[in-house]
Amino acid sequence: MSDWIDDPDARAWARRVLDEVVPMIDDSAVFVSLVPREEVDVKFAVETGLAIMMDKPIIVVIRPGTPMPSKLAAVADAVVEFEPSDPVGMHERIQQAFREVMDARA
Repeated sequence: MSDWIDDPDARAWARRVLDEVVPMIDDSAVFVSLVPREEVDVKFAVETGLAIMMDKPIIVVIRPGTPMPSKLAAVADAVVEFEPSDPVGMHERIQQAFREVMDARA
């Protein structure tokens, strides 16, 4: 069995992450991410790992009832719970978390 990096699709995905995702995270002042309901979400895991490695402030947005991994809670600068039926309230809570995180970094 060959190493996964020998797979052309895996190599293309890794190149896309390096060429597109890394610059987007690097150019961001804060990393905001919605915790997925699935047990494993590779996109979420890779992006969150990059944000950690790039020392970005992290705001985690989570739906009520979604389990929060303790390690994710430990690295989050802020956690915002939202109710999908209240998008205005969610937007306001994320903005407030952003202000608090940026003030703490100043």
